Amino acid sequence: MSKKKKKIRVSFRKNHQVRTRESGFTRKFEQHGFEEDDTTRREQISGKGELAKKRTVVGEEVTGGESGFTVLPEVDLDICLVGRVLEVRGLVSVVQTSDGKLYHCALRRLLKTLATDQRHVVAVGDRVQFRPYRQEGLIERIEPRSGVLSRTSRDRQHVLVANVEKMVIVASAAEPDLKPHLIDRFLVAAEQADIEPVLCINKIDLIEPGPLQPLVGVFAQMGYKVLQVSATSGLNLPSLRETLCNCASVVVGQSGVGKSSLLNAIEPDLGLRIGSVSRETQKGRHTTTTARLIALSMGGFIVDTPGLRQFALWDITPQEVAGLFRDIRPFVSYCRFPDCTHTHEADCAVKASVADGRLDARRYESYCHMRRDGKD
Repeated sequence: MSKKKKKIRVSFRKNHQVRTRESGFTRKFEQHGFEEDDTTRREQISGKGELAKKRTVVGEEVTGGESGFTVLPEVDLDICLVGRVLEVRGLVSVVQTSDGKLYHCALRRLLKTLATDQRHVVAVGDRVQFRPYRQEGLIERIEPRSGVLSRTSRDRQHVLVANVEKMVIVASAAEPDLKPHLIDRFLVAAEQADIEPVLCINKIDLIEPGPLQPLVGVFAQMGYKVLQVSATSGLNLPSLRETLCNCASVVVGQSGVGKSSLLNAIEPDLGLRIGSVSRETQKGRHTTTTARLIALSMGGFIVDTPGLRQFALWDITPQEVAGLFRDIRPFVSYCRFPDCTHTHEADCAVKASVADGRLDARRYESYCHMRRDGKD
């Protein structure tokens, strides 16, 4: 990422621009006729004025990184404080400074009107510069991000969390049933964002663990850390604590798998709300409704997120999917065609590895689903 302070022309959201053309011509004609018609016969559009789609902003031009913007507006560092976003509640963000003080901050209008693909401008985990006033504040700038977990929501980027190092993917051995394809999607997102994934299978006490081991072995052979835990019995919770110690993490998974229960088990004073699984649908009920950053007594922090029943990948083309599968990636270069999709071509090394048993057939099926879901 490179920065250079200067005056920059940046795009703004179109729905915040004023009306570009005068209206009511018919009504004016009926009232005054042509004699009072003094409308402009010729309209010239330039880069300035009310018809401009861009404005000039003083700040730092950003190339690369995952901030979501191409410019960082200049702020007065003498009156601004640095903080981290703990929670986003509609138009208000809860920001904490390094000394532990909390501020309820609104967002500067400039940031809300800059053109971006993001569904929400501020995300949990963001580092921000804000101007304080008593226990409130105004966010002036969002610092560049790293370790961003995003999904697609209505063709826009929904940033779930920013600036994390690890992703704890929680699945349940039963109630609800484990969803391997959803796990695969989280793993692909982690590979893209350069976040270390940790697979945590909860409720292991509800089943006989033997039948689960082949699936666990497939993930372990790829180098992923797999923990089989139980929030009820405490099985392998010390290993989970050690994994989360002194790092920035996010916990993700579908509703009902026990994300909040696990956090309550490793941090008894949290008192997070938990819910039961529906007997009719065997699906979890949403008890966590918004992402929240939680400081851990053992050091570091973790972000608890709402349950996700679907996870649509963001900014991943079909051509990139194979490279984000650790087990498929080694075979790609041995295909006959350099642009092989690994779905129907002859002399495909990926398909041959599935036939020979060197590549798990379920993982290959998951790859095909993700590639079809992408856009060419």
